[in-house]
Amino acid sequence: MPSGLKRDLGLAETFAIAVGAMIGSGIFVLPGVAWILADAAAVLGFVIAAVLVLPAALAVAEMSTAIPEDGGPYLYVERSMGPLLGTIAGIGTWLMLSLKSALALVGGVPYLLYVSETLAEFVTLIAVVLAIFFTVINLVSAEGSGKLQFGLVGILIAILAAYVFSGVPQIEGVRVEGAFSPAVGGSALLEATAIVFISYAGLTKVGAVAEEVEDPGRNLPLAIGLALAFVSLVYAVVVYVTIGVLDIPEAIAATPEAILTSEGEGAIIALAAEQLFDGFGNVFALVIVVAALLALASTANAGILAASRFPLAMARDGVLPSRLEEVSERFTTPVYAVALTGLVLIALVAIFPIQQVAAFGSAFQILVFILLNVALIGFREGAVQEYDPEFEAPLYPWMPLFGIAGGFVVLAYTGIVAVVGAVGIGALAGAWYFAYVRYYQGGIDREGVARAKVRESVGASATDRTRGLFESEREYTLLVAITEATPDRARRDMLRIALDLGRLRSTAVSVVEFYDEPEHILPSRRSRVRSTELPDWLPDDPEDAPEWFPPEMLETDHRTSGGGPAAATLEGPSEYDTHVEYRRIVSEDHKAAIVDFATFEDIDLIITQRHTGNGIPGLLGASETAWLRQNAPCDVALVEDRGLETVERIAVASRGGGPYDPVKLLLADAVAEETGAEIVLVRVIPEDAPESRREAAERYHSELMRICTVPVRSRVLETDSPVEGMARFVADAELLIVGAGPIGVEARFRGSAADDLVDAVDCTTVMVQTYDGRHRGLLERFIRDYLF
Repeated sequence: MPSGLKRDLGLAETFAIAVGAMIGSGIFVLPGVAWILADAAAVLGFVIAAVLVLPAALAVAEMSTAIPEDGGPYLYVERSMGPLLGTIAGIGTWLMLSLKSALALVGGVPYLLYVSETLAEFVTLIAVVLAIFFTVINLVSAEGSGKLQFGLVGILIAILAAYVFSGVPQIEGVRVEGAFSPAVGGSALLEATAIVFISYAGLTKVGAVAEEVEDPGRNLPLAIGLALAFVSLVYAVVVYVTIGVLDIPEAIAATPEAILTSEGEGAIIALAAEQLFDGFGNVFALVIVVAALLALASTANAGILAASRFPLAMARDGVLPSRLEEVSERFTTPVYAVALTGLVLIALVAIFPIQQVAAFGSAFQILVFILLNVALIGFREGAVQEYDPEFEAPLYPWMPLFGIAGGFVVLAYTGIVAVVGAVGIGALAGAWYFAYVRYYQGGIDREGVARAKVRESVGASATDRTRGLFESEREYTLLVAITEATPDRARRDMLRIALDLGRLRSTAVSVVEFYDEPEHILPSRRSRVRSTELPDWLPDDPEDAPEWFPPEMLETDHRTSGGGPAAATLEGPSEYDTHVEYRRIVSEDHKAAIVDFATFEDIDLIITQRHTGNGIPGLLGASETAWLRQNAPCDVALVEDRGLETVERIAVASRGGGPYDPVKLLLADAVAEETGAEIVLVRVIPEDAPESRREAAERYHSELMRICTVPVRSRVLETDSPVEGMARFVADAELLIVGAGPIGVEARFRGSAADDLVDAVDCTTVMVQTYDGRHRGLLERFIRDYLF
């Protein structure tokens, strides 16, 4: 565990950091805004927001005891979900905490204007001075910052307590009627909840200083839990008193817009305080102004303390320059990280329109809360030995799942500006990861436990499906679809592959030649079946038959049904358990006839010739292969025949990050059984992939080796040019089996990576597209191709 920082924050200081980070604009500015939306139910909105934050609070409490290091949300998301999402969460949260601190420093404008309108001219100067002051405090001592925070919070609580006790007797019941009733707020209650949700965002700051907390296993969960309970109670009581004491519509009408806007934003607590302490209301209102300024100052101080730990943690992992991880021997604080955060804070206050910019951060904070719940699930399900928290969140997994669902509900009500801002912040952080971490630093040799768990789960599922296909006793039905354009050698090789499957399981093969006749010749759109003798491309003498073709299959049995001709039927020997039927079908459109035949005959796999048709014809849908892949009711194997005279090595390649389709392995195993060849499983991973990814691929290959009936070797290639890498490796293979690429517009126009691989090799190739694979949803494809 990293060292250099002192554990000098006790329970009281940690509690004060959490409380001070939350009590700010949420209590002094937002009650009026929530009331405008939900009336008296604004009180309930604050309570609901606390309930929605609870899962993330418990997640932070657990993960901070398992990883008691500085970095907070960055550390948890990075360790659970990988460097990319960790970088986005870390940089984004650092920027958001800096923005919130800047907003706190300038957010007291309405309260300053309440005292004197002339003070508005000095807001920026006061904010810059406070930013420098708090930065220096955090540079010198984290303990000093914690004690200052404790003092600020203590004074604030005392003032708020006086406000509540003096206000309760003067509450008018009609104004707070329905304060805890969802019916009063109606649908706007959720919008109000989304607005005040950000009031609790500071709670996660505690995890950012976990490395400096005494006895983190005890103090962190206690501080987080007590702070959330205390602040939610304070919010509910203060808002209840404010609504009950102040006639908000009348106050809005009588107060200058700069002090209290028509949307309810402004110095509403000070205006409510005027109604208290008979004859001394104005004096107490000034005390409330002091409390508001103290609250906002404590938010800024806690923000600098917590935000500066994000660059520290990210620098340790190589996400940011290493200078930021240096800890001063004299002050035992991360001086460069604190200085950078302070400079950013000063720039935000002095240069940017902070009120507008800070609005972008609300949705991102909600996304971070969602990611924290996902990270907890990743740690729990990942079964990581090193993950041993002293505190465990209760009601798992329902609590984090509730937090995820609640976060998305709140996110839907934050508004388009906030969502766009969150996406923009995430994009900037992602760009930094790829530019600095991946390409400049060479990547991070680590991935999240959640991704590792997903990979393990997807691999186990794929292995089970492969085993199920190999062990199935159901008859497997194949259609060898031949057209006039199919060469004789390709016809024989496609039939050979189909017959080989009979060595593994009971198989029924329909060999069908599809011919087109002009529309005016046929009286209707129906296809016609013509019986025939064995075709010329099949041997008619056992002595002329190739070794792979059982001579017993040359015994034909011409049968009729209902007086009409039927197809020629070939019966294989018992050891093959294969039934072969030959037909000729004449139709107006052989592509449609193939699909119709496969549909009505309940075919499991179509084996046919691959036809290239990229460019404009492919874009317009004229490619026969693309049309068949889009419309086939079953799996499709597209054969690019370059000869199968001698087969000693069969390569089964993964074109992307997903697992092998079971049909690919079944075909490879069947041909290898007949030819005595060996199978080589070829998988490509990026050059900078962590070692755990290679190990997972090797384990997956080992499971598949146990299923196959022939010798199998494993090869994991590390390259950022998958097509070139696989083409070089499979150059000495006689048969390549690969998954078919996508069927999108781009693939139609220029072809897919699978097409590029097929064109780059000299051997016979089989491109397999499964019916299930074609109908996978976006999320499933993402999990299989990216996360696996």
